[in-house]
Amino acid sequence: MKLVPTLEWRLVGDRDEALDGRLLPLLEAVAATASLAAAVANCGISYRAAWGLLRDYRRKLGDPLVLLERGRGASLTALGEQFLRAQAVAGARVARILPGLAADLGPGARQHQAIPALRLRVAASHDLALATLVDTLPVSGIELEVSVMGSLHALREFAEGRVDLAGFHLPIDRGATRERAPFLRWLRVRRDKLIRFVDREQGLILPRGNPAHARSLRDVAIRNLRFVNRQRGSGTRLLVDAMIADEQLESSAIDGYGNEEFTHAAVAATVASGGADAGFGLRAAAAEYGLAFVPLVRERYFLAVRARDVDKPAVARLIDALRSPAFVRHVRRLPGYHPAAAGSLSGLDVLAPTPPARTRRA
Repeated sequence: MKLVPTLEWRLVGDRDEALDGRLLPLLEAVAATASLAAAVANCGISYRAAWGLLRDYRRKLGDPLVLLERGRGASLTALGEQFLRAQAVAGARVARILPGLAADLGPGARQHQAIPALRLRVAASHDLALATLVDTLPVSGIELEVSVMGSLHALREFAEGRVDLAGFHLPIDRGATRERAPFLRWLRVRRDKLIRFVDREQGLILPRGNPAHARSLRDVAIRNLRFVNRQRGSGTRLLVDAMIADEQLESSAIDGYGNEEFTHAAVAATVASGGADAGFGLRAAAAEYGLAFVPLVRERYFLAVRARDVDKPAVARLIDALRSPAFVRHVRRLPGYHPAAAGSLSGLDVLAPTPPARTRRA
């Protein structure tokens, strides 16, 4: 155990109060990722908590710290950047005045040094269980450097060697070759393996009580509900397009088909705020905002990894963490998530479409 000096900021005015300890790390993560969803994953807090935190400080300060723009992610405002500059300057001054000030505590502290974390670069489709995974990994000595993006973009980053792992998802009960071909384009049978992550439920996200009684995308179109979509290139957008085709609809029949958000949490937040009447996303995202949910598909989320890396310490520890009771316990708390067989390894053959059952002739 180590004792180190830290900074505490206070708002001094009509009321004297300490700055919420989550705020500055959140601003730093937004600056680094340009995404509120990625920032909350890095900070280990929920999207709803981050949204409420930024809302509260906008009220207290009179100006926003973060600018959220549909289709463009998140960025710091001038005030938000001023907060980070003040933190950097103060931190530098403390380091100059008190160089190396720290004390090891406890018996034998000098003999025990911190074990450097093994880092894995991950490009991944947005998923609420990723934050849970990040929370459980420090005990295993692993640090995930997660970049949130669409499934196809993540697989391209992986294929081009820029990341160690790629997270993507496919529906379990929809085995059409045309729907899997875009994913298989970036994977190679001899080069790659798949680590099973989680199963999860996706469907319609609707206002509490589902006042329009919508049960399908056809209902969204027929009832002229304002829709909020996911961005092009995301696995969820590909799924929405496939389901629109199954319903024999044109995308133009859905009001708001072109309105895009980059995360499930952002879709749910848009519906919760009244910016849309319907969206498509995770059951857990709907539950986070107390919204209605109509399940339409169950998916399996995989992490693609190079076969040569499977036995390396970082990947081996990651697989052990996925199989751990702690991870399973945390995932089961997320509505619509199922951790069965998490951490199991397979080849690309598991992505092959399931052939239709043959009818026996009499």
